[in-house]
Amino acid sequence: MPLYEHVMIARQDLSNTQAEALIEHFGTVLADNDGKLVDSEYWGVKTMAYKINKNRKGHYAFLRSDAPAAAVQEMERLMRLHEDVMRVLTIKVDAHAELPSVQMQKRDERDTRRERR
Repeated sequence: MPLYEHVMIARQDLSNTQAEALIEHFGTVLADNDGKLVDSEYWGVKTMAYKINKNRKGHYAFLRSDAPAAAVQEMERLMRLHEDVMRVLTIKVDAHAELPSVQMQKRDERDTRRERR
């Protein structure tokens, strides 16, 4: 099955447990449609570059899934309809990275920046 990565931004006035419950809810949506949620990371509340629906901050979550396209489309449809979800980005990847995402790594663990030319 194809591999996907999703980033979701939820409203800032949710609690941490409600934001993590959203992750579980959309994982079950994938499972109901013959897919599976491989991994999920809750990144916490972060400040956004611009306002979305009058919000300056949002709960960020990162999901890795292994699901057919129909399951991903259904999950995205339900995310767009959910009142607590502000934005969703889904990309198809060739393979999932084994390390935690860059957002979860400490600055010391990240690769150094490329030198300027």
